[in-house]
Amino acid sequence: MAVFKYEGRTATGEAKKGVVEAADLNGAKQRLREMRVQTTTLAESKSMMDIQLKLPSPAFLKPKVKIRDLVIFTRQFATMIDSGLPLVQCIDIQATQAENPTLREQLKVVKEKVESGSTFGDALRTFPATFDDLYVNLVAAGEVGGMLDTIMTRLAAYLEKNQKLIRKVKGAMSYPVIVLIVAFAVVALLLLKVVPTFEDMFADFGAALPAPTLIVMGLSKWLQANFFYVVAGLAFGFWAIKRFYATPRGKVMLDGVLLKLPIFGDLLTKVAVARFCRTLGTMISSGVPILEALGICGRTAGNKVIENAIERVAVSISEGRTISEPLTEAKVFPQMVCQMISVGEATGALDTMLTKVADFYDDEVDTAVDGLTAMLEPMIMAFLGVVIGGLVIAMYMPIFEMAGNVG
Repeated sequence: MAVFKYEGRTATGEAKKGVVEAADLNGAKQRLREMRVQTTTLAESKSMMDIQLKLPSPAFLKPKVKIRDLVIFTRQFATMIDSGLPLVQCIDIQATQAENPTLREQLKVVKEKVESGSTFGDALRTFPATFDDLYVNLVAAGEVGGMLDTIMTRLAAYLEKNQKLIRKVKGAMSYPVIVLIVAFAVVALLLLKVVPTFEDMFADFGAALPAPTLIVMGLSKWLQANFFYVVAGLAFGFWAIKRFYATPRGKVMLDGVLLKLPIFGDLLTKVAVARFCRTLGTMISSGVPILEALGICGRTAGNKVIENAIERVAVSISEGRTISEPLTEAKVFPQMVCQMISVGEATGALDTMLTKVADFYDDEVDTAVDGLTAMLEPMIMAFLGVVIGGLVIAMYMPIFEMAGNVG
């Protein structure tokens, strides 16, 4: 196979350039026509830089396939399948034009497996880090039901909504964490560098210092003497919590604590409800068996307490019960959710009802995030004012007293 370097424009008029593999020049032209690229220049490349683009790189240097890459691939793939293109040709086009190099390599392997007789779903199962159980099972259901284009469209919509939900929660959580980290860094800098300078200056006063100033100076001395122990203690504490969370007992305990937090617990519960309902609704409407769908929902819940509750639901369903009964007994999801699921089961429109619940809780998460941000901002500002302002005032109190005595 030769490597050809090309420049041209896509069907939308966007400039595009790169390299393509083909047996000869005519083969390269055919590949570019399949990619819907109108070439302006096309020539065989002998440059080592261009050839190195085709060589495999170490796994740790390869970029990860992000949700955005997966959404673009899924959406474009659904469009091509709906247009009547053969499956192998769709995979081949995506393997050539995907922006993420890791995804390109994976799709080439998928194409080879499909050409060898494997189903599309089984071929995707080769890369579980990119295509998880939910993705693979929905694709397999679409292949069996002959509606792969519809399934891929649903998958793209699901991934987009899930990504939006995760981004909102991360934004809400990261803001106070970043502000607090910066605040503690500023306090540490004041205690380690600024306060000792004032201490040397106060030593020449020869007068008794106010109590707040003595407390701050004592804290500064203690931090200077034990700085490395404090850093080591924090690092060890973080490591110990991480190791404990890696155990089954630790996951249940810490996830349970997170769900019971005064402010964040309600937000995390709403996120879990939205993800569970959307995942289960998407899988049921796509023809995935209910027990298999519940198993996947549990593994993608992101919280061990909720995962255990969903597992108990699956066991109860296998014994002939409805979904709403064990969900109500688990006391993890709100009562309204259980009642709406019960109505969906009674009317035979469970997938539709689950989607409505998911949409409702998506809006609830938006409202909760906005309220959380609005509430945290003044609290954080007040905290910073008290801590940093208190340190500054404590160090300037002797100067104010001296100025008053002189006056």
